[in-house]
Amino acid sequence: MLEFAIFDHLDSNGAPLGSFLDERLRLIELIEQAGFAAYHLAEHHSSPLGMASSPSVFLASAIQRTSKIRLGPLVYVLPLYHPLRVYEEVCMLDHLSKGRFILGVGRGGALVEHQRYGIEPTNASAIYQEAFAVLMKAFDSDVLNFEGKFFTFKDFVIQAKPYQLPHPPIWYGAPSPDAIAWAVPKAINVVSLGPSARAKAISDRYRKDWRELGRSEADLPRIGITRHIVVADTDAQAEKIARDAYPRWRAAMEFLWKRSGQDFSLKEIYPLEFDGLQAIGHGIAGSPATVRDYIATLEREAGINYVLCQMAFGDMNFSDATHSIELFGKEVMRQFR
Repeated sequence: MLEFAIFDHLDSNGAPLGSFLDERLRLIELIEQAGFAAYHLAEHHSSPLGMASSPSVFLASAIQRTSKIRLGPLVYVLPLYHPLRVYEEVCMLDHLSKGRFILGVGRGGALVEHQRYGIEPTNASAIYQEAFAVLMKAFDSDVLNFEGKFFTFKDFVIQAKPYQLPHPPIWYGAPSPDAIAWAVPKAINVVSLGPSARAKAISDRYRKDWRELGRSEADLPRIGITRHIVVADTDAQAEKIARDAYPRWRAAMEFLWKRSGQDFSLKEIYPLEFDGLQAIGHGIAGSPATVRDYIATLEREAGINYVLCQMAFGDMNFSDATHSIELFGKEVMRQFR
């Protein structure tokens, strides 16, 4: 069965921060009512691309506004954290949500942000691997001892365990098929962006490795892909909303690269205009029927079982976003159940 979730950068639309955050929390309530399985929140810093610089703080508020939907970061940028602090926050959020928390972890894709946080980009991958090892050991231990290059802990007494044992479901951003070999034995959920062909290669590799472990297809973790999606009563209305909203989001994506005088590394995945994004299949704006056809093709071509829909972005106003989400829930999502 194909599942649907929301992916949100929480990128600035120019509104005052307080009203912007409150509006997004109201939108999450509607996302739950529409029947989405989960809400995934990105983490970015020193950039208009991400106004939830502390995902835990925002998610704690979102947890109190919802009762069914799963929520979590995609991802906690682990090189920017003390790993035991992350562990303790995860336990708190998992209990506050009564087991609805989902845990996305990663190195972080925008190394220009790491530089501004004082992290040497060449160390980011190694710090991530070590921080992740600490995190997983904390889930499994009552007393943690760890000695590494970046982190050393002695006799750290674990005072809390998560609501979901041994830990909440883990999510990982997969850049290529070769990058998921470690994830399959641990049943880690994966998500990719960009071309459907790459997602298909990741899906094929995951399913192959899963079968070779003797595991059932019914127990397969989520293999997802992100896509910009806008739904309106007609194709023309949806396309106008998307065209008007997208440029501000795209400028936010490139903001720090441009400020640093660096070439934007995702320009082939995210063209400057929404028409270009739609032309390469990385997004869709249309009526419910048009979007249903797009999703059916995406499922077939990408081999995924989970779609992370980016439905509130850039200059999109609240009423257009809510109508799009409601239409998707009523007239698109139900078709795939």
